[in-house]
Amino acid sequence: MPTIGQERRSSRRYEVHLPVHFRVSQKGVVARWGSGLTRDISTSGLSFRTRKPLPVGSHIELVVDWPARYADTQPIDLQLTGFVVRSDNGRTAVRITSHRFRIDSQSQPYRATA
Repeated sequence: MPTIGQERRSSRRYEVHLPVHFRVSQKGVVARWGSGLTRDISTSGLSFRTRKPLPVGSHIELVVDWPARYADTQPIDLQLTGFVVRSDNGRTAVRITSHRFRIDSQSQPYRATA
């Protein structure tokens, strides 16, 4: 059993502050786009700042504006999918179920509605 203050996460988190765009989906509710700023990331989770709380348990798709560029010219995005596990006080935590890098994010339309 972990002691107080002991880290319980299985993957190391890295403090990273990057723009993130997301789409939240819930059964019976119209999906909505929003944006925020990442706080930390690991191979199994992501935490980011949002203006409004997101529904816990909802499916979420995220696109992180990665700081590196392909061939020094083309933008790179980190695309993630997962589920909202916690959302309060302007911070949302996501359990990541899939991830991939994609080149040329300019073809993706973002409309912040959240």
